[in-house]
Amino acid sequence: MLKPVIQQEPTGCGIAAVANILGKSYAEMQAIANEMGIYADDSSLWSDTQYVRRMLAEAGIATSPEEIPFWSWQALPALALLAIKHHQQDGKDYWHWVVFKRIAGQPFVLDSAAYLPSNVRTDFEAMQPKWFIEVKASSH
Repeated sequence: MLKPVIQQEPTGCGIAAVANILGKSYAEMQAIANEMGIYADDSSLWSDTQYVRRMLAEAGIATSPEEIPFWSWQALPALALLAIKHHQQDGKDYWHWVVFKRIAGQPFVLDSAAYLPSNVRTDFEAMQPKWFIEVKASSH
């Protein structure tokens, strides 16, 4: 059963997304992120991809070097960080991080937003990803 991590801070979607991938609680991932100098209230957490990449790399998880434009849900890899709710503010890009996961051929999105009725989403037409980062399965 999928047990999505819910973000504990309004801007904690990146920390929650990484926690969802690594199977950690929000508090555990937040502590790791803070030790790395990454804080949810830093707006660059949702306007820069290096932070989630660094948290995953710290855990030994490789990611695609580039952000890959979203074409279709079918074209996504088995595990990916998706950028949804993409918008610009003062000329800077912002988005909300979610995790795309395919389990036994079934696609799901783990969305950490606290206001959602369900954090396991299959309402694909409602989400409009701009791009994604492929998350490579860990070797251990």
